[in-house]
Amino acid sequence: MRTFIVSVIMLLLAVSGAFAAEMNMEKEKTKEKSAVVIAAFGTTYESALDSLLKIEKDVKAVVGKEVPVRMAFTSNIIRKIWHERKNDPTYKAEHKEVPEYLYNVKNVLGTMADLQNEGYRNIVVQPTYLTSGEEYSDLKAYVEGLDGIKTLKDKWKPFNRLAVGKPITGDYDYHEDLKAFAESLKKDVDLAASSSSALVYMGHGNEHLSTGIYYELEKLLNETYPKTKIYVGTVEGHPDLGDVVNKLKADKVKKITLKPLMVVAGDHANNDMAGDEEDSWKIIFTKAGIKVAPVLEGLGENPAVRKIVVDNMLKAAAEADIKLK
Repeated sequence: MRTFIVSVIMLLLAVSGAFAAEMNMEKEKTKEKSAVVIAAFGTTYESALDSLLKIEKDVKAVVGKEVPVRMAFTSNIIRKIWHERKNDPTYKAEHKEVPEYLYNVKNVLGTMADLQNEGYRNIVVQPTYLTSGEEYSDLKAYVEGLDGIKTLKDKWKPFNRLAVGKPITGDYDYHEDLKAFAESLKKDVDLAASSSSALVYMGHGNEHLSTGIYYELEKLLNETYPKTKIYVGTVEGHPDLGDVVNKLKADKVKKITLKPLMVVAGDHANNDMAGDEEDSWKIIFTKAGIKVAPVLEGLGENPAVRKIVVDNMLKAAAEADIKLK
């Protein structure tokens, strides 16, 4: 009888141990669940969405089906417009190319909260921003704030590992990133060269941080592609439109290919750059006696630029020891 009881106890301990081991494995598995958030300013232009959707597609192709990839828009105004369109059946019927999830798009914090609620504690946030400007600084502050949450027990921390990828032109140590970006723009230079035009880029810029990187980019582009004259201006900050006009006049340029130096060809590209209003770049260049060929194509349409975004995501994941495959 004693032998039987001992055997039962041993069996129960074995089962209990196996169950505990399985639970621990499940906890570890949950702890290691990883996801990616693509952080974009966003756009309300359906024609510009393709740039972002192609980035999303490339990211998904790299991380595989087991790792969820979510799009987040940082612009409050743009999100509100998409949320309003959700209740417009006519709009949805006319724009079937728009993914359904976009009508409920959230900001980065909301998207991360959803993923955390689903059990994803390791997240890489990869921005589609061009430069290390105001948007990127705020994004890093949000993610670092979440990463800094301390709890009495580690298991109750909302996240395990968080990482933020660099913008396209890099962060504080940006020289190699800027060089790679300049090389990725070869197809734009070839397009301008094919029509014997100079190439003019309209970047966004900002009024809060230095926009000196645009000066550096212009210099680097002209060194990299010496056979084509290339100019870079910004909507906000410097160099501005006036700087570009003065340079074109000084160089006696009579024909340009005009492109947005932005991931999406949205509002700025359609209106500020290529619009028919008196203050658009196209009209001002035309009045200066320059023939203008606007190209409404965002940087996200360029596979070489998208590769930079994907590579930055993978580097950030590796540095944070986040497994994405």
